Amino acid sequence: MTPASPHRTVLLREAVSALNIQPSGVYVDATFGRGGHSRAILEKLGESGRLLALDCDPAAVRAARQIDDRRFSIFHRRFGDLRDAVGEAGFPCIDGVLLDVGVSSPQIDEAERGFSFRFDAPLDMRMDTSDGETAAEFLARADIKEITEVIRNYGEERFAFQIAKKIAFARETRPLATTGELAALVREAVRTREPGQDPATRTFQALRIYVNQELDQLALALPQAMELLARAGRLVVICFHSLEDRIVKRFFREQSNPDTLPKNLPLRSDALPRPRLRLVGRPVRAGDEETAHNPRARSAIMRVAERLDTAPLPEAA
Repeated sequence: MTPASPHRTVLLREAVSALNIQPSGVYVDATFGRGGHSRAILEKLGESGRLLALDCDPAAVRAARQIDDRRFSIFHRRFGDLRDAVGEAGFPCIDGVLLDVGVSSPQIDEAERGFSFRFDAPLDMRMDTSDGETAAEFLARADIKEITEVIRNYGEERFAFQIAKKIAFARETRPLATTGELAALVREAVRTREPGQDPATRTFQALRIYVNQELDQLALALPQAMELLARAGRLVVICFHSLEDRIVKRFFREQSNPDTLPKNLPLRSDALPRPRLRLVGRPVRAGDEETAHNPRARSAIMRVAERLDTAPLPEAA
């Protein structure tokens, strides 16, 4: 196994502070990773507090089971299964949810996982190695059109069609099996790239997002989190890519400002859509000190929202 570099939790202090933790509250770390956020949350909880954690990666679940704390529970689930996990734990509502979206450092740094073009390893890319289609299996069965759409839509790669054609031609001889083989093909197809960025970056990102259904999972998790939150409960989301952040930004905007009806429409005030979330502060990015120690934090952006009381307004006398 390839030795991994030390895992550094991004926006640790900022995210835990944004949850506004109450000692007796119930919180969910929906993306446990290696537990940096979870351990910091546990430090702020009192004896009656509870923390539920989710992760679809069996390695992350094994790491979570090393935490010996009766206030803590780990669930081997995707964050899109948030409602099921909370229900299984027996809680009707929760006081805060943290979503740290995207791939974790150990997943990138362990060559065997197949996430990185820096190593020549099996072309897997699944976060849950016990389930689902690998990147190699997808590239072996998909046609040029589907491969093009995945690379273009999830990687924002302008040479997606050329890359897809290269892949289709190469697999006529033998299926792509390793990250090294894929990276070499992409580098042949991509003619120009931003300074300092490997030509394979966008393609690997696109395949990872597709294989793990990351955007779909995020779109599922956000409304579940909002519905589960108690009044004044916080939803904290950290994204590392514009596609993810776009989903979060749109959801927060729609739930905090739902009144899209035409002006001067004759409706009673209690018939108007009510905001269900309140935006808390501005989006937060990692500071210079954090990015100097952890370059992967540069693209991180954190958004925070608070659940509002949605009880209907009393009728006028």
